[in-house]
Amino acid sequence: MRGNPDTSERPGSPLLVDRFGRVATDLRVSLTDRCNLRCTYCMPAEGLDWLPKPDLLSDDELVRLIRIAVTMLGVTDVRFTGGEPLLRPGLDDVIAATAALDPRPKVSMTTNGLTLAKRAAGLVAAGLDRVNVSLDTLDPARFLRLTRRDRLADVFAGLAAAREAGLAPVKVNTVLMRGVNEDEAVPLLRHCLAHGYQLRFIEQMPLDPQHGWDRDEMVTAEEILASLRTEFTLTPEPGDRGGAPAERWLVDGGPAVVGVIASVTRPFCAACDRTRLTADGQVRNCLFSRSETDLRALLRGGASDEDVAGVWRGNAWVKAAGHGIDSAGFSQPDRPMSAIGG
Repeated sequence: MRGNPDTSERPGSPLLVDRFGRVATDLRVSLTDRCNLRCTYCMPAEGLDWLPKPDLLSDDELVRLIRIAVTMLGVTDVRFTGGEPLLRPGLDDVIAATAALDPRPKVSMTTNGLTLAKRAAGLVAAGLDRVNVSLDTLDPARFLRLTRRDRLADVFAGLAAAREAGLAPVKVNTVLMRGVNEDEAVPLLRHCLAHGYQLRFIEQMPLDPQHGWDRDEMVTAEEILASLRTEFTLTPEPGDRGGAPAERWLVDGGPAVVGVIASVTRPFCAACDRTRLTADGQVRNCLFSRSETDLRALLRGGASDEDVAGVWRGNAWVKAAGHGIDSAGFSQPDRPMSAIGG
């Protein structure tokens, strides 16, 4: 973010408040931009130009920023993302340091699950509370085409290990794509119900490095729900979802639920409670923001915790009202999803 944001009208709250009355309490922390899959909708087969190692936050820098967020800015939920967060050396130590904070935040992670089978118990011991695993197909051949890796069995093993380790509810994140896997909505929900996982469908968003996203090719929330209703009875889950991104539906009367995150067709920006930290120390107030605020430079320049907190508050204050995907002037971020963090 260039220049200093105008915070002259900002109230004296220590929290991450913005001009529209929202308060960010959910911190998404990207641990790396690297991944051991090459999903066709996320990156090319050869991968991307990874962030140089010196640009990445060290473990101590990561923990310091998380501590500032939790103890000074009111963050109550910390989710580790990537890239693939299980590729981050020292992950267990970062989780343990986060879980040791007072007040203790809820600690979760989004992963592709490839190495989760051998890591789940250790992650729980470190303090991880919950996990989301990305899974777009149940078919091994289709998984290979989608991810360019023959690793579906490893994802299934990771899901089972997470469940056995007590990372409940184990959530499964699925992106349906037209002409690719849109026929798997019902089989995926049937699979998750049988194994005790909680499925969430996510509308495909314009965050690909090729900038080739086409709204007409996106499978919408309404189409997903219509497909599910061919086999299941869905009723809205009672209660206020608050800042949760997923609309949740009781399946055949419950207690099982399925979620749909309609970021494009039914955006939830008005209730957004997120702030994001990239692996190279940039804070973003929106997934689709075209500007960032450099916290890494502050840390390495000797700034105090209060200095860092103040800059973070300024970044939150100028958050836009919404992501603007439907506006004529919308332009997707320069960074792809793998570099921003899910």
